Amino acid sequence: MVNLMETVTESAQGTQKLGEKIANNIGSNTVICLYGDLGSGKTTFVQGLAKGLGIRKRILSPTFIIMRQYPINHYPLAINHYPLAINHFYHIDLYRIKDKIDAEALGLTEIWSDPRNLVVIEWPEKIEKMLPKKRINIYFEYLGELERKITVKK
Repeated sequence: MVNLMETVTESAQGTQKLGEKIANNIGSNTVICLYGDLGSGKTTFVQGLAKGLGIRKRILSPTFIIMRQYPINHYPLAINHYPLAINHFYHIDLYRIKDKIDAEALGLTEIWSDPRNLVVIEWPEKIEKMLPKKRINIYFEYLGELERKITVKK
């Protein structure tokens, strides 16, 4: 994996802004895997990413329901910069799954195989062997009450 970027954010708003920035530089058929401890900023980042995609709904962690799907009706940058528009944004939190069999039952392979989907996975280490080789890995490190070190690798 190649280290694309490493940054330190100094607030939740900074972490969200980074998510917005990254949303402007990704296309359809993308899987983003978020690694980090509880409270390291993963869901906060996803909130910014969703905002950057034009999603106006409140983004909540899907820890208890595992997956949330958001339609993307208007993502103008996708039309100009990418061959296919992103139609659906999937936010998946695997914290509560037990094993690979649980993950397979979710139909994850089909979801991330659809070129019109953008998929973000929290706790991807639970299904490491299932993950597509082509993906973006983002690592979150808790540095202090508000500071987070965020490393993006491809």
